[in-house]
Amino acid sequence: MMNSLSGRFLILTAVFVMLAEVLIFVPSVARYREDFLLSRLERAQIASLALLADDMIDEELEEELLRNAGVFNVVLRRDTARQLILSSPVPGPVAASFDLRDASAIQLIGDAMRRLADPEPGVIRVIGEPVREAGLLIEVTMETQALRAAMIDYGLRILMLSLVISVITAGLLFLAVRRFLVRPIKRVVSHMQAYAAAPEDANRIIEPGAGVTELREAEETLKTMQTQLTTALRQKERLAQLGGAVAKISHDLRNILNSAQLFTDRIEMSEDPGVKRLAPKLVNSLTRAMHLCESTLAFGKAEEPAPTLSRFALQDIVGDVIESERLSAGEADIRFVEEVPPALTVRADSEQLYRVIANLVRNARQAIVASGTPGEIRVRAREDEANWIIEVADNGPGLPEKARDNLFKPFEGGASKGGSGLGLTIAAELVRGHGGRLDLGRTGPDGTVFIVTLPKGELETAA
Repeated sequence: MMNSLSGRFLILTAVFVMLAEVLIFVPSVARYREDFLLSRLERAQIASLALLADDMIDEELEEELLRNAGVFNVVLRRDTARQLILSSPVPGPVAASFDLRDASAIQLIGDAMRRLADPEPGVIRVIGEPVREAGLLIEVTMETQALRAAMIDYGLRILMLSLVISVITAGLLFLAVRRFLVRPIKRVVSHMQAYAAAPEDANRIIEPGAGVTELREAEETLKTMQTQLTTALRQKERLAQLGGAVAKISHDLRNILNSAQLFTDRIEMSEDPGVKRLAPKLVNSLTRAMHLCESTLAFGKAEEPAPTLSRFALQDIVGDVIESERLSAGEADIRFVEEVPPALTVRADSEQLYRVIANLVRNARQAIVASGTPGEIRVRAREDEANWIIEVADNGPGLPEKARDNLFKPFEGGASKGGSGLGLTIAAELVRGHGGRLDLGRTGPDGTVFIVTLPKGELETAA
């Protein structure tokens, strides 16, 4: 229990209340000592009035008056002269004198603490002002033992009262902490434990209900985290299911493509000029489709195969992409522009780079077609000392805000209606596999530009 939050609050409250009471105790004891001495002065003054009223009193009465006043002798100054009114034998020398007429609070506290710390009995002189202006000064001598005993008794009663107050206060705070802090915290912990047991279950997401502002903010933050995690887990589950389904389909699709590849051998024998021109492109397309089917299992595992690097002319890849997209555009009024130097060669995986460029050009074509206005898609390439840079630009309507915020996230970054958002995710992953990066250069009403940067590497830079 003492290791719990409420238990520690209980201990700290008791400690702090006792500390506060100790700070109150010191001036309280000092005030009690002052009142005690003032009461002795007042009783001594009353006793002296009896002698002033009747000059002739016997020794027994005088002794009784001094004993009732609790002093050994009384000196009263009524005019300018000091007069010993009552006296009795003093058991010892006067150890100290205390003038209560102009004593400061610090002085009174110091005198009280020294008296408590000194257990030895002694005789002290106390000076004060007579009550009701019965004179200029009154002075008594008295023993310290009764004073110290009274101070100790008063202090113990103060400490006991402080202890009771601290226990009651700590108990009330303990109950308040359990009600307003511990219970809401335990509720949050129980929700976290329940959610951890089944994070896919959206019904286990916490609903904020704490009345304390800080705890409610913590619950709202936890709800946001749980919602995002549940969504991410569902997406990963769908991706795993998609990967499994595609892996099953790939086998049958590969068999179909094998059959289609056999037919291309006969098509290549045709003497028709158009067929001869298109047959190589058909063979290349079928080859790419075969490679794509073989890599679907790796994609289903959220992994892409490592790129197989080779040297090739970038213009050939870009030309194939533009030719394919020009056919896909059909009757749409889209102009394709290729600005790739014929001598520019890159070292990359040709199939993966084809997929990256094809994805970017396809997205641009779909955006222009969806806008219903004529457009232009331009593919530019250049190189510097360290990188090959490929830019795919269009003058379409630009990316919507949602697509910009989640550009490379699967199922979230789709720019077209009904799109999965996987295209840019796959493209960015393929470029990262080459050690490069895919960036959004700009987007807006005047078009969009994507930039592919492929590093040449140490060998290429040295060459």
